[in-house]
Amino acid sequence: MIVASQLWTQIFWTSAIAGGLVAGLPLMFTALGESISERAGVLNIGLEGMMLMGAYCGFLGAYYGGNQWYGYLAGIGAGTLSSVVMVVLCVWLGLDQIVVGIAITLAGEGITSVLYQTRFSSSEPRLGDVPGTPIPLLDRIPVLGKAINGQSPLFSQPLVVYLGLAFAFTLTWIFRRTNVGLNLRAAGEKPEALDAAGVSVLATRSYAVLSTGALTGLGGAYLAIAGTGGFQPFLTQGQGYMAIVIAMLARGRPLAVVAFSLMFGIALSLSTLLQIAGINLSPEVVNILPFAAIILALMVFARRAYLPPALALPYLRGAR
Repeated sequence: MIVASQLWTQIFWTSAIAGGLVAGLPLMFTALGESISERAGVLNIGLEGMMLMGAYCGFLGAYYGGNQWYGYLAGIGAGTLSSVVMVVLCVWLGLDQIVVGIAITLAGEGITSVLYQTRFSSSEPRLGDVPGTPIPLLDRIPVLGKAINGQSPLFSQPLVVYLGLAFAFTLTWIFRRTNVGLNLRAAGEKPEALDAAGVSVLATRSYAVLSTGALTGLGGAYLAIAGTGGFQPFLTQGQGYMAIVIAMLARGRPLAVVAFSLMFGIALSLSTLLQIAGINLSPEVVNILPFAAIILALMVFARRAYLPPALALPYLRGAR
């Protein structure tokens, strides 16, 4: 009865949603990027490595620059540079996207681990707390506006959280209402028709992959700067693969990406929520729960997942 009563407290539900935002935002940025790439017909399996590159460079930017925005810019730059490998090898040269993606992941894991251990193994520096930007009046909303320690965790998030949510709405409009969105869809469904219309398929896919890298790097940087306040080897712990699943389950709909990211973010923050509810579970069980949520979501929604017909297929002009 005590546990059940704790599960229904305002503090629990406010902390659940706030924790889902903190843990889910890296997934959201990365999955939005993957949605762009998949829509254009490129399956980016290297998200894990790109996230790690973005996380490490974002940590460096915030640590040496003394400002979180330097870190975010550094993460975006690192993710974009990492995606150049995918553009050259897969989009331009037509190599296997899955093999190249796995290579990018392995390279990202190895490079970031070696660089961090070489430079910071003894000091293991930490970053300061990221200030939140409160939204006036929203703290009066029942349950969700519950203040904890004098602050409203749900409606006092870092500014990049609000910018990310705004970007999801903007991306929805781009997909549905602009020629850019139409070209992306054509590149993934009927690339030969896009080519016949005079639009370069290779250029469209290249820009899509570069956008994926930028967003993935931003997601990794946010994870290091605002999520954990530092960097450690293998920081992402499979979140890049989670983002691929989210993008497929969302069927190319950015707002669905936001919803799934929040859901899996709550699963990733379960350790804190269980402590609030007074439930003691072993760390091994807690670490398994997010991946169990992924499997459950696949069982429920996998049949509705959408993959463009030309996904992971290289485009050769004039080929049939």
